[in-house]
Amino acid sequence: MGMQYKLIVSDFDGTLRRTEGGISEGNVRAITEYVSSGGVFALCTGRMMSSILPYAKQLGLKGLIAAYQGAIIEDIESGKYVRDERITNRAAIEICRALEEKNYHIHVYEGDAFYSSENDEFLFLYEQICGVKAQVAPRSISVTVEEKAICPHKILVMCAPQERDGVFTFVHERFGKDFYVTTSSEFLVEIVVKGCNKGGALEYLAHHYNIPLSQTVAIGDNLNDLPMIEKAGLGVAVENAETPLKEAADFVTRSCDEDGVGYVIRKFGLGEGI
Repeated sequence: MGMQYKLIVSDFDGTLRRTEGGISEGNVRAITEYVSSGGVFALCTGRMMSSILPYAKQLGLKGLIAAYQGAIIEDIESGKYVRDERITNRAAIEICRALEEKNYHIHVYEGDAFYSSENDEFLFLYEQICGVKAQVAPRSISVTVEEKAICPHKILVMCAPQERDGVFTFVHERFGKDFYVTTSSEFLVEIVVKGCNKGGALEYLAHHYNIPLSQTVAIGDNLNDLPMIEKAGLGVAVENAETPLKEAADFVTRSCDEDGVGYVIRKFGLGEGI
């Protein structure tokens, strides 16, 4: 019997990554077996590329990887971008000024460069989790964006979990018409170019590998994963996912701390009777 699902695309944080950090041995083994059997496994994350590539290399992945919700898709081996969608400098300045008026903690990303409006405990936490180092804006982040002529791949607001929904509502009402506004964790609200969502990234990957969407699996945990969960042949939420994602999913797997991705690979990718 041929492989039913030939492309599996997984989110990273809260999905493949354990809560305490790293990828479990069980998940590594399942991914390795699936790829050895002819399947394609790809990562699609809101993270910056330099923050996700070490994990892709740990897994021995080749081919394409998607970062910034799909605003960048890179060929792992050549390091070349095959998709590169940026917010214009003028729009970025306008967005940053509006966020500054609300006194939000703002991050701006361009390629592998990462700028922060604040040097506080939020930034420290983010740097620890993602293994990256920010350049702190000496004055305001909008001035940095203007002076350096930055055309960002992503703009992000970091906030306390109890503030996230209010931040999301403000940003979405102000900029949702012209940009894709989403949330990727309980303390992050993200802004990228319209159309740069994980559903579009999944379509791009499926087209690149010449695999019908009906033969794809997408696995995630948060609202930014919803577009690819809805687009995939089989949309999967991990047990620790946000409720709307679990409701939209075709299948709910084990949590990120119980090898949820590995379970999906074995059950649906490798067709093991589990």
